[in-house]
Amino acid sequence: MQTAREALVGSEAKGLSASTVARLKQTWRDEYHTWRQCQLDEEDWVYIWSDGIYSGLRGERPRLCALVVIGVTSKGEKQLLAIDDGVRESTQSWREVLLYLKARGRNAPALAIGDGALGFWGALEEIYPTTRQQRCWVHKTRNVLNALPKSVQPKAKQALHEIWQAETKGAADRAFDVFLKTYEAKYPKATACLEKDREELLTFYAFPAPHWQSLRTTNPIELTFGTIRHRTKQTNGSLTRDSMLHMMFKLGRCAEKTWRRLRGFRQLAQVISEIQFIDGIEETMQDPVAA
Repeated sequence: MQTAREALVGSEAKGLSASTVARLKQTWRDEYHTWRQCQLDEEDWVYIWSDGIYSGLRGERPRLCALVVIGVTSKGEKQLLAIDDGVRESTQSWREVLLYLKARGRNAPALAIGDGALGFWGALEEIYPTTRQQRCWVHKTRNVLNALPKSVQPKAKQALHEIWQAETKGAADRAFDVFLKTYEAKYPKATACLEKDREELLTFYAFPAPHWQSLRTTNPIELTFGTIRHRTKQTNGSLTRDSMLHMMFKLGRCAEKTWRRLRGFRQLAQVISEIQFIDGIEETMQDPVAA
């Protein structure tokens, strides 16, 4: 079994003493606190993704929930903006995260992407009321399918895909209605779960089509921190709450170096300028006859 030391610093840990690892942990702590002081007002932040990542830390009640925010600059570069200790993704915890980002100079993003956790959205509406909301389709699909029998799930999953894969919002609305009519009578909990976020699930249609793939889910966080969550489980309870957070921060910063620029990043300037998009196409470019 992998040791806690190896989980912390990788295979190189075999050649490191306990005192060296302790110094590394102190270095990560210092880096984390320095990073949290960096100003954010030199960039225009266009989109943000948010999620709460529960660690594998044992023996803590409540468990550590790292509140993570990743942002996209006007140049299309993704950056880790926040990773803070939260309490079950509560509104107060998210309020503190967003207020701190605002104090560091982060502007109101055009769009925030996240799951249905009410804590984040309640805080967002208070701190950044002009920011539009997009619910994550991965989280929503999982929640809807969990309310259905396993025998029904494959067809239901395909029906959900037909909604968010539609070329236009009109087509998505029609597919949405078909899903509700198909499953509402027998599985009202599943359809209620989907319908309550209808507007916020389809917000991405009002943004450039090249961005849709990135805007429909919280994958920038899920893909990065899913791996980190697995790695932290190998620590066997040897970390404190703070050192676990610092470890997750360090692993996140390392992953940040591999993140690709947002596809279609040149259109971010149009989003910043508040140019309107209909079904992913700039409104001024719409065919007046087709419209």
